[in-house]
Amino acid sequence: MTSTDPGNAALPTTPSQTVGPFLHIGLVWDDGPHVVPEGTPGAVWLRGRVLDGGGVPVTDALVETWQADPEGRFDHPDDPRGPVAGWRGFGRSDTRAGGYAVHTVVPGPVPGPDGAPQAPHVDVSVFARGMLHRAVTRVYFPEHADAHATDPVLLAVPADRRHTLIATRADDGYRFDVRLQGDGETVFFDV
Repeated sequence: MTSTDPGNAALPTTPSQTVGPFLHIGLVWDDGPHVVPEGTPGAVWLRGRVLDGGGVPVTDALVETWQADPEGRFDHPDDPRGPVAGWRGFGRSDTRAGGYAVHTVVPGPVPGPDGAPQAPHVDVSVFARGMLHRAVTRVYFPEHADAHATDPVLLAVPADRRHTLIATRADDGYRFDVRLQGDGETVFFDV
């Protein structure tokens, strides 16, 4: 902002501020990683790392997830089929331990803007040092490959980059690493 006081020299514009590395101070809460409680039938862990351009884990990032329930419904008034009471659908995990972990269930398909079903997916936002805005991506599940073939979002991504949006199976659920830039960069969406 430039000063309007004639006694002061013009001040430079204040630069934009980057996110972090303070995310774990006030944005993490005890049950944040638990979209569903321990013992929920069909529950899985979605785990991964946030990697910088050199492939080094970012240990001061925050990963947020938002998803439908196993039937593809939300507890939100904008769900065209009506809200499902009690479904949180939101998770949050920091990466201080070298990666993130969210305890959840695989969501069901959700209707797209034209009413056609989208493949089951989890929406992901990543906040990290040096970023002016969050990075937004999606996690798709490998067992729904048939639904991937008609998902309008995946079809908008070049075929040679779609693999960056698909999790891999792990012993206790799924693994999905987020590569912020460089070789194998995860596809991010401008929302």
